[in-house]
Amino acid sequence: MMNENSLYHLLEKTAFAHPKKTAYLNKADGEWRKVSWEKTFRLATETAKALMALGVDKNDKVAILSRTCLKWTLCDFGILSAGAVTVGIYPSNLADECAHVINHSGASVLFVENAEQLAKIHAVRDDLPSLKHIILLDGEPDRLGKELSWDTFIKQGLSVTDAAFLARTEKITQGDLATIVYTSGTTGVAKGVMLTHRNLLFAGWSAEQSLHLIPGGLTLQFLPLAHVMARIIQFSCLRATVIIAFAQSMETIPQDLKETNPHFFASPPRLFEKMEQKIQSGAQTAGGLKKAIFDWALQTGYARSRRLRAREKLPVFLRAKYRIAHMLVFKKIHAALGGRLHYAVSGAAPLSITSAEFFHACGILVLEGLGMTENSSFSNVNRIDNYKFGTVGQPGPGIEQMCADDGEILFRGKNVMAGYYNNEAATRETIDADGWLHTGDIGSIDDEGFVTVTDRKKDLIITAGGKNIAPQRIEGIMRTSTFISQFVCLGDARPYLIGLLTLNRPEVEAWAVKNNIQFETWEEVLHSKAVQQLIDEEIAKGNTELASFETIKRFAVLPEDFTVESGHLTPTLKVKRKAITETHAALIESVYARTT
Repeated sequence: MMNENSLYHLLEKTAFAHPKKTAYLNKADGEWRKVSWEKTFRLATETAKALMALGVDKNDKVAILSRTCLKWTLCDFGILSAGAVTVGIYPSNLADECAHVINHSGASVLFVENAEQLAKIHAVRDDLPSLKHIILLDGEPDRLGKELSWDTFIKQGLSVTDAAFLARTEKITQGDLATIVYTSGTTGVAKGVMLTHRNLLFAGWSAEQSLHLIPGGLTLQFLPLAHVMARIIQFSCLRATVIIAFAQSMETIPQDLKETNPHFFASPPRLFEKMEQKIQSGAQTAGGLKKAIFDWALQTGYARSRRLRAREKLPVFLRAKYRIAHMLVFKKIHAALGGRLHYAVSGAAPLSITSAEFFHACGILVLEGLGMTENSSFSNVNRIDNYKFGTVGQPGPGIEQMCADDGEILFRGKNVMAGYYNNEAATRETIDADGWLHTGDIGSIDDEGFVTVTDRKKDLIITAGGKNIAPQRIEGIMRTSTFISQFVCLGDARPYLIGLLTLNRPEVEAWAVKNNIQFETWEEVLHSKAVQQLIDEEIAKGNTELASFETIKRFAVLPEDFTVESGHLTPTLKVKRKAITETHAALIESVYARTT
């Protein structure tokens, strides 16, 4: 059980108990370099002292604007060790969004990754009255005297004695504020979620107990550290002494997986869906004998999966068939993920049952979980020895759950936030008098405690005919098509549902070539009658799994995927329905105005 006074004390305990063990792997100059717990503790201490030298006091706010990397973690530990409060800023945020976080939190110090991110701050610098110091993590600042390089910043700490530093750490308690995490904001301006040392210590402990982390194991970290989910993984790994390797970038994840050989990793479901599409399309493209072998192996995998999920003993002949299937097909899939993956964790959005079943057939267990910023990003997760696809699993130790009369899922525990920063009204709306956190998720809880989430309360579509429809389930079904990349279901106060979708470009182009459809540009492909008919047939297939009032009657194809940069996805890849409907308002009206 968690008995540390603060996250600093947890780091101190781990570093003293396992000084020479590897804590992190960081790739530099083409090599993965080890960072021990002893070194991590020393670097965090140096960072904390340097902050103290700049005048950062207990409870002061310090922001970090950077991608996920080792220095982000060192800054975080340094801030926490100084008794200050970490405020993460997504590197994808625009300049005005960065300004909102800095001003709303009142951050006095800002760590900035590089010149590109620094340019955003320069654009709004005159509008940041609370900001006193900027530290550039990589490179030399142009405005010497006004901004500090990392090395110059660290040297500031030489003036702070060990006694002064230790005196500061002893003042930190579990009830102190540790971080303000700004929600992704699918419906409006981001709110600052206040999480204490107790919140993060507890959530890290509960997640570690649920995931059975192996000391000395390894995970690849590529989730944004500005979101609390990535940090809970870090604190869980800190407690369990699991090594964290930092991905070089989102683009290098396939390479990084092969090079680091993780035992587990966490990701939004989009990664798993794209991997499944790539594997399936590769088999289709190969054709002939290779496709026949793949299909046989997959069917063998599904048969094994069904028995495992039913907790039935595997027949000898099925075990033998599966060993052959693994050698011929699944071994290559495992190798692409590093070769020693025990399981993966999916969160931040619903994972389709078909994707979970597909990977399980391939011998890869994807455990879906649930969490939100307001409960430290952890409440539930499926276990490696107790899982049900289509659910987000059972609650972690010490976490209570219940369903309200309207189906809303509520949680209570030490992982629940202290409240929204400078927003008591919103806090009262979210946490009731009995301490229950109202999640906004609609779902059910079975007799074993497994939670099934059907939709977001605010996302429910109510048609003109009065039908309540959960769009996420429909979208998940449509995205199982090899040719559909993204899909958004719309129809609130309308007579029927329509879809806005984007195409899986490589698959559609390959299909066009195979079917002798002549084209020179992607626009020609998008507007060809053959492709429109193809998508119409794919949607018709999806509609067979839906009730008549849930079916998609019409659709429009968009030329490009929704992205974080376009403002249509949150940094955790959730769809911003309001932004999409506003951007494509004219298109949506034209779809409903069609006569055919």
